[in-house]
Amino acid sequence: MLTVADYLAQPAVPPDARIPYGNDPSQFGDLYLPDPSYPAPVIVMIHGGCWQAAYDLAPLGECCAALRAAGYAVWSLEYRRLGNGGGWPQTFHDVAAGVDHLRVLAGTYPLNLARVIAVGHSAGGQLGLWLAARPKLPATSALTTPDPLPIHGVVALAAVANLAQGVTATACGAACAELVAHDPRRYAEASPHLLVPLGVPHYHLIGSDDSIVPAAYVAAFVAAARQAGDTAHLTILPRCGHFELTTPHSAAWPAVVGAIREMG
Repeated sequence: MLTVADYLAQPAVPPDARIPYGNDPSQFGDLYLPDPSYPAPVIVMIHGGCWQAAYDLAPLGECCAALRAAGYAVWSLEYRRLGNGGGWPQTFHDVAAGVDHLRVLAGTYPLNLARVIAVGHSAGGQLGLWLAARPKLPATSALTTPDPLPIHGVVALAAVANLAQGVTATACGAACAELVAHDPRRYAEASPHLLVPLGVPHYHLIGSDDSIVPAAYVAAFVAAARQAGDTAHLTILPRCGHFELTTPHSAAWPAVVGAIREMG
């Protein structure tokens, strides 16, 4: 199984452009562009790391480049995290603003905004699922933003989708509570588990040997989403841990690309 050290050691692959979507140093995205002759479907890539400032988007560069080679435009988002100004509500505001900034980018780059797929790993999976659900947030929510860009679907890679249960069931532990500033009432607006049905298809991939986000935890979320009426798919990959899902040369990678292809 790949370790955290293996994940952090993945080679950096520079984007075609690094573009700010706000004024904070962490409010930017890396844009990877395929053949520019036609508007490409867009993947919004959201990295994990338990929402902690110690982990950034750099280890996903090779993953983003592989998806670019597969014909997708990839908008890999950085955002404020716990320890550098993130948490409630800043982390949520950042990923929302980053996604909505695609409307601006489409004025310069050939992007098909009718086919925007969120792909998130671990804590980033929670944010990707939340992006799909944010149009249903109440107007009074501190997380609500006007006119959210629609998400066509979500591919969640070992997603921390149930924040309350994640405190004890995942290696992110107390960070799940810190994300909502230790106010359990906020789970209703932040935790995908309490926001189903999301209203878009979502595909979940999890390693059978993942010790950070257990397969049973992900399976329970998928069952709840289906019960709520969502189209939710689950793939448990044998002999796979947490970080193989973001590694293009791993045995798990074809399943990740296959799930994205299923979105169109």
